Amino acid sequence: MSKFKKKKSGELPAVNTASLPDIVFMLLFFFMVATVMRQNTLMVQNKLPFADQVEKLDKKDMIMYIYAGKPSPRYQPTFGSEARIQLNDKFADVSEVQSFIYAEREAKREELIPYLTTALKVDVETNMGLVSDIKQELRKAEALKINYTTLTGDVEQN
Repeated sequence: MSKFKKKKSGELPAVNTASLPDIVFMLLFFFMVATVMRQNTLMVQNKLPFADQVEKLDKKDMIMYIYAGKPSPRYQPTFGSEARIQLNDKFADVSEVQSFIYAEREAKREELIPYLTTALKVDVETNMGLVSDIKQELRKAEALKINYTTLTGDVEQN
């Protein structure tokens, strides 16, 4: 007589799910840290021009963005199809650029203000007169560091 009995069924043991909550929380934490939230909703068409000599800006928190272009098809019934300026999440007039710059400066620490850069994201088809008007307002606000945002590539790709 034997004290040990042989297993008659060849079933696999159940999968151990004890570490499953740890894995889920680890993935959740990873995606919370790695996800970047979009700061502004783009309300204008923004097909950027191409340039062959570009530099990448390092500190994105030191940049104030001004968008210019025709309103997106969603906004054209309300705002028309003429090129407009977008500051943060609203359409603005050229005269509001100065107050936008002052408000952005107020939001930053005082020692960072001399390093602030204004980035113009201008659509390819936007009239240069609008860009010139924006630049005049930036001069009045003494925001003299201007960056034109472009795509890297050959100029003839347009």
